[in-house]
Amino acid sequence: MDGGGKQPRLGCCISHEFYASASSNPDRIAVVHASGGARLFKESRGDGPAGPDLDGRDLSSEPPARSVYDGDTCFTYSELLLAVQTLSSRLRAVLHCGDDPHLIKPSSDEVNNCCQRAQPGFSVWLVPSDPHLAESKDVYRPKVVGICVPPSVEYIVSILSVLSCGEAFLPIDPWWPRDRILSVVSSSNVDVILMSRISFGKSHDNLCNWITTSVACPLLYFTMDECLQVDRCPHDIILPCECGKERLFCYLMYTSGSTGKPKGVCGTEQGLLNRFLWMQEVYPFQEKECVLFKTSISFIDHLQEVLGAILTASSLVVPPFNLLKENIFSILHFLEAYHISRLTAVPSLMRALLPTFQSQKHLHITKSLKLLVLSGEDFSILLWKMLSSIFSNTSILNLYGSTEVSGDCTFFDCERLPTLLEMEVLTSVPIGQPISNCEVMVIGENNVSDEGEIHVGGLCICSGCFVDSVIVHSDFVELLDSKKKQGKQLFYKTGDFARRLKNGDLVFLGRKDRLLKINGQRVSLVEIESALRRHQDVLDAVVLAMKGPDELILMKAFLQLRGEQNSKNVLIRHIRHWLIEKFPAVMIPHHFVILESFPLTSSGKVDYECLSALEITQNNQDSDQTGGIGLLQAIKKAFLDALMVEEVSDEDDFFAIGGDSIAAAHVSFNLRINMRLLYDFPSPYKLYNAILQRLGSHFDNLKDDGTLKINFESGKRKFSVNYEASEVPSLEEVERSVKTSAKNVNDDSRKRLKAGGKRSSTPDSTSQQDSYPWVSLAKVGPCSFSRCNKVTYEGNRSLIDECRASWPIEIPRNTESYLHKLWKVQMGSCVDASPLFVVWNQEIFVLTGAHSEKFACVDAKSGSIRWEIKLEGRIEGSAAITDDLSQVIVGCYKGKIYFLDFSSGKICWTFQTAGEVKSQPVVDKERRLIWCGSYDRILYALDYKNYKCVYDVACGGSIFGSPVIDELHSIIYVASTSGRITALSIKALPFSVLWQQVLEVPVFGSPSICPISENVIFCLVDGSVVALDSSGSISWKISTDAPIFAGACISSVLPSQVLVCSRGGKIYSFNTEGGNTVWEYDVGEPITASAYVDENLQLASDRLVCVCTCSGSVIVLRINVDMEGDSGEKEEYTVQEFARLKMEGDIFSSPVMVGGLIFVGCRDDHLHCLSVETQSLAEK
Repeated sequence: MDGGGKQPRLGCCISHEFYASASSNPDRIAVVHASGGARLFKESRGDGPAGPDLDGRDLSSEPPARSVYDGDTCFTYSELLLAVQTLSSRLRAVLHCGDDPHLIKPSSDEVNNCCQRAQPGFSVWLVPSDPHLAESKDVYRPKVVGICVPPSVEYIVSILSVLSCGEAFLPIDPWWPRDRILSVVSSSNVDVILMSRISFGKSHDNLCNWITTSVACPLLYFTMDECLQVDRCPHDIILPCECGKERLFCYLMYTSGSTGKPKGVCGTEQGLLNRFLWMQEVYPFQEKECVLFKTSISFIDHLQEVLGAILTASSLVVPPFNLLKENIFSILHFLEAYHISRLTAVPSLMRALLPTFQSQKHLHITKSLKLLVLSGEDFSILLWKMLSSIFSNTSILNLYGSTEVSGDCTFFDCERLPTLLEMEVLTSVPIGQPISNCEVMVIGENNVSDEGEIHVGGLCICSGCFVDSVIVHSDFVELLDSKKKQGKQLFYKTGDFARRLKNGDLVFLGRKDRLLKINGQRVSLVEIESALRRHQDVLDAVVLAMKGPDELILMKAFLQLRGEQNSKNVLIRHIRHWLIEKFPAVMIPHHFVILESFPLTSSGKVDYECLSALEITQNNQDSDQTGGIGLLQAIKKAFLDALMVEEVSDEDDFFAIGGDSIAAAHVSFNLRINMRLLYDFPSPYKLYNAILQRLGSHFDNLKDDGTLKINFESGKRKFSVNYEASEVPSLEEVERSVKTSAKNVNDDSRKRLKAGGKRSSTPDSTSQQDSYPWVSLAKVGPCSFSRCNKVTYEGNRSLIDECRASWPIEIPRNTESYLHKLWKVQMGSCVDASPLFVVWNQEIFVLTGAHSEKFACVDAKSGSIRWEIKLEGRIEGSAAITDDLSQVIVGCYKGKIYFLDFSSGKICWTFQTAGEVKSQPVVDKERRLIWCGSYDRILYALDYKNYKCVYDVACGGSIFGSPVIDELHSIIYVASTSGRITALSIKALPFSVLWQQVLEVPVFGSPSICPISENVIFCLVDGSVVALDSSGSISWKISTDAPIFAGACISSVLPSQVLVCSRGGKIYSFNTEGGNTVWEYDVGEPITASAYVDENLQLASDRLVCVCTCSGSVIVLRINVDMEGDSGEKEEYTVQEFARLKMEGDIFSSPVMVGGLIFVGCRDDHLHCLSVETQSLAEK
């Protein structure tokens, strides 16, 4: 089957096309570094218009403005042309053994000690019969030039310069792991690597630091500024088409090979140019078009994004790629802010963005987008229907291809789909027919031509593949030329299967490895997936096949559902019966797993390998090794400790029975394993096999070298190994883990009791409302108290103004005391959020939220609810209140930050992030801002007066804890799960990053600032406590006995002590200046919440400290303040347990203790108010 219609003119080479385009449009904007537009758009994305006024932002203006938005950098075609000419001249000189002032050559030692450059494998070159794939007198093998530059104008200049020199370019993604970069450089025999020290689009500069001494080839550094400083460049470069010989390939791109080893695809200039000219002939670029460079340089599609714009004198908008990688939803900002007219994407990405497109907020995108190109995976009819209803004026194309066929070889215009659906029953959009100068054959069993494997021939196929430094053609086959009916033509075997419709269109059936035979019957996993997607309750589906016991093939279906379902087990049974009515028994999956989201590759496709690894079936064979049995029991005990359940079976899924990232960190800490292993192998037996496979089957060796050492005795645990930073998974690895729906079920496995009723109180609680301490608290003045002794006063009033009213009471140290329950409020589900305590107009309130999505304002005296509201998503983080006590701010699981009217609970404004919000917002009184972090790795600054985002910054990992503000120096500090600490100067907009410190271990808790030393204290999940000074240097560091998940507590009444609670059940007091241990106390139960010091109730010279344990105990300790400030000496009876009460549920909420009153959330679904009771207090 050959593409019909008019054949496009074949240009001689890409370089001539570029020179003609650039010379004809010298003053038109070619490339935009889009640093400013997205920020401007996000600043105005509150409840006002959908975006800023974009009138006058014309990218094709002549002469152009220097920037489209303030902060952008624009480059014209004349500048692009000059830069290409300059770099081409420098590169050609270097390739011919010349010198350059910015050329770094490897030393002889580096060549010998690093990767030895492999020699070209000419002796094993497989020469096909097709002349354009063979090296001959008319065809030469080009030199390979690596381009290790992030997407930018420098990257574009690099590509065009290499092509102008007649050589081949190798894209090297700076975000690749170090080992992959070195492997690709070694395997490809790179002659020189182009580098740039630009900061645009990069999150760090570490690459330039190590690559110089790690590769055995020269590095040529350049910048755009250097290229443009040349007044005139000599025009002595002979373009490739003028040399009389054709190069064998013009680019080398590495992809995953079927053998498991990366292979380098040798793509041709003919293929790239033919794909460009076909698109220009059929869907030509119009005047003033704007293209978004959004695809990673690791994938072939990015080349057509670049060439399509540059060769037609259109404008190419390049967003900062570090922002795209950190927040895929940021693509929306660029699409709208720059009126993007053409977009290339995978269907998975469009499916993820679909809910946002459906909102009224992004109507500008649907109007400006003229062409949407989808490729890379199956495009379902259902998705097409939704997209076509939104983008009614947009042409939607479905392209098929791969790196081996220059990106694309067939196409289908969805404009034809309604007519086709009247004749054919389809579940996915066809991949259509060949583009010009390509031939596609479908070859099935017994040479059946209507269904089989796709074979591609013509100008689009590559010249071969690099595998282990050798160019091979193992995936090519010679077939009879269908047009000439004589002679043979070379075809590439894609490994994909398709079916030909009556009208000639092809329908993609799936990869070869996604078709299998079970009991002699062919089963298509894609067909099962398509059927599942048609079920009314299924949003998306992935079906995998794997070998089970006795080599039997088992199929597992992973499902994403539409909205919340009451009973997932019932739904699964319904879906299974629904499939039985449509398919034979052999096509019914054996297992169904409901997921919140599918893991995706960096290109946005479903990561089948990750799904398979996470759910791999293990043979349940008992180990005959005594040590192995001990290892399995050790793993199960670690599960029990982390989950606090009574029993765990060998096959229980850690996350399905209540595990989360915090509990996973605890298991990782106890077993001394990579936390990634637990996500990949979530059951005890799977984890057991994974550890044995990696470390050997002898458990005794594990214990001897300290890799795994657990004390099975009750009480304290002893560890002999330091936590390795390399064991901490990145956010991407954690987020790729499968989150089963069981994690969201309200009947959490750790809950002990489900009591009814909204409020209950003790008989005498009402009579106490007008006595101590309520009367005293009401006189404190308008203020708020929240976890870790954070106190905020109304307006400009401060701690110094108030002097924290204290009520001294003489109570002997051995006095009997207890905790008394005053009231509890039913919240509908677990209450993990810490309460916010507010004094206002001589009234006292407590505000908190729950997993039930309920947020309530409670009268602190009576326990009656003043107002309540149901938000979108469960609430796990504490709330905050503005300094004028007008608005309450709280985040939720679905990524929204709510601004609620304090008096009524009505919603004033919402701000949508791209991840869960568990961080407590922080009020910045000086600048009238709210600072809040999210799972999307972004710290946001929100103007709560004008309701807009004024600033955001990427923090390298998810943000659990609150940031902390140093008001004296106008600095804000924030920590993330990647271990990165970020310090920002917030004196005035635009705010800026002062420094970043990478601690290499996740930080879950909020930092605290010492009022005396001005150190900032961070608690790490490996049990370390680190103090940093204002420059980011480590002042001191100390280790505790177990992981720490909560922030440190620093109180104004104990200013030289920092209190830290560990998962091992200890509360530590460290001196804030030197880190020396002042005292420590073991409560005997694990703690994951912060401590709280009662700053209002003073027992003679002593203070009370409240801690809550995961097991549900509320404990009050009495601290001898006479010890305060002593840096080393320990005194007897410095700390004693004052009172303890066992609650009906576990506690993960940090308490607030004011004047002997304790407010805390509990997993018995209630918010509780307790009071400390003694004879003296009763008299008071």
